[in-house]
Amino acid sequence: MFERVHKYLHQVTPPRPEVLREMEAYAAEHRFPIIGPLVGRFLYQLTMITKAKRIMELGSGFGYSAYWFSLAAGSKGHITMTDTDRKNKRLALNYFKRAGLQSRFDYHVGDALQVLQRTDGQFDIILNDIDKEDYPKTIDAVAARLRRGGLFISDNLIWSGKVCSKRPDRTTRAIVEFTEKLYNDPRFFTTIIPLRDGVGVAVRL
Repeated sequence: MFERVHKYLHQVTPPRPEVLREMEAYAAEHRFPIIGPLVGRFLYQLTMITKAKRIMELGSGFGYSAYWFSLAAGSKGHITMTDTDRKNKRLALNYFKRAGLQSRFDYHVGDALQVLQRTDGQFDIILNDIDKEDYPKTIDAVAARLRRGGLFISDNLIWSGKVCSKRPDRTTRAIVEFTEKLYNDPRFFTTIIPLRDGVGVAVRL
């Protein structure tokens, strides 16, 4: 049923701009994990609702989620991006240029949490999509850098249903640990949306 529902949601989702469709095709061809159009539209909505302008991505890949953030934030948007692969930076900036996106993009190649630590100021939204084993490390780091009322958004919190496993592997245990800590952290109010692979949305209190 879950697969049927998501197939239906994909069918009723309106077409995306040409460059976004190219990025989706690239991801499919290279088996590169992206949030996809269902979560992309959700990020767009969250950005519009909160009027977010300063956004940080912990893990950006080749820019798919940043594209959606930029569509919502527009020319006043300032998106700080991170990844460990220079190829992804080149791909992302090329896609953004071709699409005519107007936001300011600062793409850093290196460890996401280290980039967050050395970047000044607070953020309206921080997206968490780094290596899952490092998820538990993000909570304190993000809490110190997110404005009150800002959003901490984390991908893959259902992890293809593996979070329900009686014998979880190391990666799954890290996701479960992160989820339990975040739900019980008094600095955040958290909800997990069962969209695609599970999206956690935590409001900074």
